[in-house]
Amino acid sequence: MLCVVGASSTVLAQAFKPGEKITYNVLQMGVKVGEATLTFVGEKAYENQKALLIVFQSKGLTFFDEEKIYLNPLTFKPLAVERDLDIFGNKEKINERYSQGSVKIFKDAAGKRIEQTIDKAGGMDNIYAFIYRYRQSGAFKMNERFDVHLPTKDITIQLKRQVDLNNIAGQNYRAFYMESDPAKYKLWFDASDKKLPLRISSAIGMANTVMVMTGYEN
Repeated sequence: MLCVVGASSTVLAQAFKPGEKITYNVLQMGVKVGEATLTFVGEKAYENQKALLIVFQSKGLTFFDEEKIYLNPLTFKPLAVERDLDIFGNKEKINERYSQGSVKIFKDAAGKRIEQTIDKAGGMDNIYAFIYRYRQSGAFKMNERFDVHLPTKDITIQLKRQVDLNNIAGQNYRAFYMESDPAKYKLWFDASDKKLPLRISSAIGMANTVMVMTGYEN
């Protein structure tokens, strides 16, 4: 459980600490097309408020995607996402600003800006925010279910079973397997205290994409 001590220091769950970096191979149809990293930066101010920062980056011959995800340090819900995309030479900058029940999206591409506001009851989430929140405070019990309200889709994520994953970064793991309904995401978490996200399926926004962990630094 995350707690705040005093006015300035945040104590994080032992599953991860500031500076944690996880590297992945990005696969499509079983073929490596790029590499990705998930970095938990830790405390970082965002517009004069305390936040936690996660940086996701993936790159290959035809794509680049970097997301700076700012989280509320108490709830691990997103405050903002700053995204820099280059897909086949088509560049976009996307800024998502979250508030209770809505997200404002600003997209800059080809010299034009598009603004959009999406409203949903119960607030909105981000898949990487969910991953870190679940690592921090999830019970990891069979059939545990969560309703996750993403800007473009509402999903329910359920822990289905434990499985064995072999040859992940040269090791064999016992893992918790989760999947969403509708079928958009599949997640495999290491069953040890670190709760590492060993595999993430369809999380980058490209069809039939799987990220497989290749390394871990803390």
